[in-house]
Amino acid sequence: MLRIQNGKINLCMPPNAKEAQMETDRIASSRRKFVQNCLAAVGAAALGGMSCTNRPMHMGFRASAEGVPDRGMDQRGDARSPGYLELERSGELERREKALWALLESCRLCPRRCGVNRLAGETGVCRSAQTFKVASYGPHFGEEAVLVGKRGSGTIFFSDCNLLCVFCQNWEINHRGDGRLTSHAELAGMMLELQRRGCHNINLVTPTHLTPHIVRALRLAISAGLRLPLLYNSSGYDSLDVIRLLDGVIDIYLPDFKYQDATIAARFSDDAPDYPRHAAAAIKEMHRQVGTLQQTNRIAHRGLLIRHLVLPENLAGTDSFVNWVASELGADTNVNIMGQYAPKYRAHEYPPLSRRPTREEFAQAMRWAQEAGLRNFH
Repeated sequence: MLRIQNGKINLCMPPNAKEAQMETDRIASSRRKFVQNCLAAVGAAALGGMSCTNRPMHMGFRASAEGVPDRGMDQRGDARSPGYLELERSGELERREKALWALLESCRLCPRRCGVNRLAGETGVCRSAQTFKVASYGPHFGEEAVLVGKRGSGTIFFSDCNLLCVFCQNWEINHRGDGRLTSHAELAGMMLELQRRGCHNINLVTPTHLTPHIVRALRLAISAGLRLPLLYNSSGYDSLDVIRLLDGVIDIYLPDFKYQDATIAARFSDDAPDYPRHAAAAIKEMHRQVGTLQQTNRIAHRGLLIRHLVLPENLAGTDSFVNWVASELGADTNVNIMGQYAPKYRAHEYPPLSRRPTREEFAQAMRWAQEAGLRNFH
């Protein structure tokens, strides 16, 4: 478990469930605070070889001769069998991986369609070539309650991003690219360590530009006993073709739907006027694959949960968003209407993003959701 004391993160392994629950109750950090604490704990220089657990990233699992984590670890994950296990048994997951790698030669992994040859070391908007970086990983308690439970969401924060918003809450990772180069075997080991530590899922944060790497690491982890639900936590700026390749691979989709207006998307997210169109198409496909959120003992194991951040002066188009959800996906769709926007990164250069939403603006957003007929929003 991660224990935060005096602004520092220390690793401890509670010997019993009672202490684990006490540890859970201590930790109530937001997504941004979690990442900031991780970065502060290891320091900018230490990120070259350390994870947010304040231990070398390769520690916490035993590697076989091939560099794949060993099966012989205490795995306490949830019992439900994820869809990716059957895909691996049938050979379909290998085929999907090959199809994803093929998209890198003239990169078409996301709607940017930069066309660079990432396999040859070229980079596009996301600045990722044939390698990838991880900024931090660990049990995370700042996500939605159905994802966190008592033992946390097993969160892996990937570096860089394909959307690049001017108000990015994690700009150190997404814009500046803080993190360390990581191998597929190391990433597989992170997944297995999170499972051993009792996390309820493997939460892949900003995965869009790295899907071939993720699937390759996933296959290594499967061979060593991974069985947790896989959670795809994205900005929503996803390629429909790639999301279709992830059918059956991903158990839980957690996309943002940031804007409804193309002009606003272009202004605030590095000239991406097509964001609303692509996010809508990708989220509809996600919903087709996994449906509404399914829970066992109040822990999600399959389904879609959409995040929508309320922006000042309704720049996010919340009224249009909630009506879209109700009409296109259904009133039972799970939606998190988030009120924690704060002006970060370059937001001060783009009024009214330079201020937080008012209480009345957030209250209005919630009224719109109710008026649209949504039944599972918070």
